[in-house]
Amino acid sequence: MKKTMFRACALVVAVSVFSGFRDNGKNDGTPGNEQLVMQKETGLKIPTGFDATVVAENLGTARHLVVTPKGKIYVKLAKLKDGKGIAMLEDTNGDGKVDQQKFFGDFVGTGITIKGNYLYASSNEEVFRYTLNANGEVTNPDKPEKIVTGLINRHQHESKSIVLDNNGNLYVNIGAYSNACQEKDRTKGSKGMTPCPILDSAGGIWQFKASVLNQTYGNGVRYATGLRNVVGLDWNTASNELFVMQHGRDQLFQLYPDMYDAKKSAELPAETMYAVKKGDDCGWPYVYYDQFQKKKILAPEYGGDGKKTGGEKALDPVVAFPGHMAPNGLLFYTGSMFPAKYKNGAFIAFHGSWNRAPEKQKGYFVAFVPFKNGKPSGEWEIFADNFAGTEDLQSPGQAQHRPCGLAQGPDGALYVSDDAKGTIYKITYKGK
Repeated sequence: MKKTMFRACALVVAVSVFSGFRDNGKNDGTPGNEQLVMQKETGLKIPTGFDATVVAENLGTARHLVVTPKGKIYVKLAKLKDGKGIAMLEDTNGDGKVDQQKFFGDFVGTGITIKGNYLYASSNEEVFRYTLNANGEVTNPDKPEKIVTGLINRHQHESKSIVLDNNGNLYVNIGAYSNACQEKDRTKGSKGMTPCPILDSAGGIWQFKASVLNQTYGNGVRYATGLRNVVGLDWNTASNELFVMQHGRDQLFQLYPDMYDAKKSAELPAETMYAVKKGDDCGWPYVYYDQFQKKKILAPEYGGDGKKTGGEKALDPVVAFPGHMAPNGLLFYTGSMFPAKYKNGAFIAFHGSWNRAPEKQKGYFVAFVPFKNGKPSGEWEIFADNFAGTEDLQSPGQAQHRPCGLAQGPDGALYVSDDAKGTIYKITYKGK
């Protein structure tokens, strides 16, 4: 598929495309922040009126999580803990701390969600379904139903994040096992493949039926393509559409030092939020989004020079964030606990960067984007910060905690998982 052959897709209304930017003269997507206050117990910085507590610790690689109407927390683990890959956490005495833990599932992975009386969880190749009773307890922990099988796993961007809509459809991210679809991945001077063969089975979102067993690629639909890797995704019930957060490509300076210096490479391309519909193409690997020029730029692997535009028929992002911050969680807030500005807005968990040297690493926070009528309605801001414990990060291994998953509790509280040390945070609003 050549860059001029992108499938037509509905462009987002122009006024909404850049509403996530702050007009501060930098033209780079820098956030406008409410004053954040340091919390003594957790060390997090959050807005005045909010409170953060640690409800569980030492779970291991806690990726995505979900909370049942009865308050039970289910957490997907990227590495097995005592031979199991899903944690069920419960506060049985009401003191705000988890005092009961149960583990089940013999597979690693990232995705987990609840719809109706079912808990869905993914490995890096499959999606499973567990039955929940009236108390939100899994009734078949050792015998889940297999909903999807045979998804590609090349051990790069292999996590399969999942979400369901309200019409019985399951959406699965299948990340591209490549940086930029070069003939030799991450190799200086290697050309991009045209058309990119990876897009046949990866680099997009696939749609399956949520109640049909043993589906494979042949039963699914490639719902959206041109997405390098999506870890955070959610169904926006206000607009009834799928939103995704893409991880932008890496190593512009390392692969093309004649076009990009180290600073530009650390800042480009943007991490992007898309509102995707069936058939949409978001442009990877042929283009990337430049938050400074506010344009889709032709990738150097396909003849770009950092200025040439491309992907005229590819989807524009609805919000563009600074580069290399790794958005791993997305949640549209529908609760009533938080102030009105947060209603139906989007929280994003930024896992933190690795490809910004010699610049400082960035991310390691939870951001918020206000929405109105299903579209961004104001500048994005940092909502919860200092998970890393320091601002002087040279590598992600120095971060004490790394936000990954987001979930909303039945009372409207916001839960955040950390996959560095397996900490689960609960953020509530007490009032100013």
